[in-house]
Amino acid sequence: MRKFYYTFLLLFFLGGCGLIDYHPYDGRITGDKDINATNISRIEAICKDKSTIRFIMMGDTQRWYDETELFVKDVNKRGDIDFVIHGGDVSDFGMTVEFEWVHNIMKKLNVPYVALLGNHDIIGNGIEVFNKMYGKENFSFVAGSTKFVCLNTNALEFDYSHPVPDFSFMKSEIIDSKRYDKSVVVMHVPPYDQQFDNNVLDPFQYYIKQFNNLQFCLYAHVHRLKADDMFGDGVWYYGTHCMKGRCYYLFTLTPEGYDYEVVYF
Repeated sequence: MRKFYYTFLLLFFLGGCGLIDYHPYDGRITGDKDINATNISRIEAICKDKSTIRFIMMGDTQRWYDETELFVKDVNKRGDIDFVIHGGDVSDFGMTVEFEWVHNIMKKLNVPYVALLGNHDIIGNGIEVFNKMYGKENFSFVAGSTKFVCLNTNALEFDYSHPVPDFSFMKSEIIDSKRYDKSVVVMHVPPYDQQFDNNVLDPFQYYIKQFNNLQFCLYAHVHRLKADDMFGDGVWYYGTHCMKGRCYYLFTLTPEGYDYEVVYF
């Protein structure tokens, strides 16, 4: 009886004092799951039949939580945005709690957001956490008459043992893009970066050019603003700053084309 009593007290104090905790790479998700799928439904409903689309491309959040809070407050003051794209590196070390901290900030947005997979999000078992919280590493959605194709380009983190970029996915999306007026391609790591599989630059460029009426490509990762015709083929690639830089791209798509501005907060 005394042995049982002491065992009960030990379990009571361990549980009551919060000394039992999950490993940071445990991967248990207690909050929202399938965030991208949920928010894609919202985006497509919001943008249905719209001829003009306004969206934000933001960069890596990682450990810049205060700056991300300021970003959300700035966006919520606008009232002229349809949705937000997070370019990847939601986390810094791929830990479950990091993903949850960032989402708890981002879900305060007045508009839906989707997130791409970044190279830091793959560390540890981060890819499993990302898949549970956000969904597939390659995905697409439609806003108005524009097809958005979001690619996993983090080849180095997969040790080149994974199809990154996934050309089969790209081919199927190219075919589907013919049903829409225009296309936008989004990725985390840009071509020519050391994290990109630069052995496949030529086929990547070829497939990118096949998307119907491609407007431009977007990426994050580089932690600075950048805009150039990367392959010299007329396709512009826009790289966005991380949250530490306290700025983001605001794009407006119209039937006549597009324009953009850099917004500082």
